Amino acid sequence: MHLRNTTPFLTIQPKILYFGTPVALITTIDEKGISNIGPISSAWALGYNLLLGLGCDSKTYQNLILTKECVVNLPSAGLFEKIERIAGLTGLNPVPENKSKQYRYEPDKFLAGDFQMMPAEKVTPQAIADCPLQLEATLQHHYIMEYGTDGTPLIAAVQVKVINVRAHEHLVTNQNYIDPALWSPLIYSFRHYYALGEKVGKNFRAEI
Repeated sequence: MHLRNTTPFLTIQPKILYFGTPVALITTIDEKGISNIGPISSAWALGYNLLLGLGCDSKTYQNLILTKECVVNLPSAGLFEKIERIAGLTGLNPVPENKSKQYRYEPDKFLAGDFQMMPAEKVTPQAIADCPLQLEATLQHHYIMEYGTDGTPLIAAVQVKVINVRAHEHLVTNQNYIDPALWSPLIYSFRHYYALGEKVGKNFRAEI
């Protein structure tokens, strides 16, 4: 065996493992029909199934479990400033004790972030017109991934099924494809925002 890489490694314990994931804005409604926006950076897709990582003490999680519908709005890189306006806000009142030092209650995140509300087609929660991609989805399952020492649920993996996809017209090519040359998702990497860099290649199954 030949060892070619001589770069030294360090064993570390980072606080978070967001090594480069897309930002999503989850819109939901509560039992009174009040809309909420929850920025997340733990989301991945397998076919038309999405797995969302949510804090159990978030309004987004509570709304989704209650109403079983959401819109997963995918922002472009240019929206990071609007997202930061609502990053420290929560729709829960009172604010959970573990969030009280960093978050404050805000019932209208659309207004706070200057986001434009628009009706979804297949679900009740409003979509965000500013976001070039909108995935309307329904709840399938949820799994508690971590509990506190007192047994309180802390974080959950929430599986939703995408039932409708909408995209800004200029991003669509050949009727049902997103042109990756025109789509620049917002990437969250170790609590910093990035846009996509230069294209370096494509997968052998790429059809466009």
